[in-house]
Amino acid sequence: MAAPGREAVVVRGEIDPGANAPRHTHPGDEISYVIEGEVALLIDGEPARTIKAGEAFVVPAGKVHGARNDSGAPVRFVGVYVVDKGRPLATPAR
Repeated sequence: MAAPGREAVVVRGEIDPGANAPRHTHPGDEISYVIEGEVALLIDGEPARTIKAGEAFVVPAGKVHGARNDSGAPVRFVGVYVVDKGRPLATPAR
């Protein structure tokens, strides 16, 4: 169980070929696992990383990040977010 005032949210996501997930933040940590495909993980202040099927990544709370699918196949992933209750899961970055 998450700490008081926090909750765990599990989502299944997909990024189409040639598409991206725009820069955003989360009010808690993101722990994601790539099920299929590969994605460029773009965290502000860090070099881009390629995450392949079978690999996981963590984005700390509040860190601005996005993702890009440069391949010809969809990227499918499962994300677990431990966030503050009552706040939006994601907020677009400025």
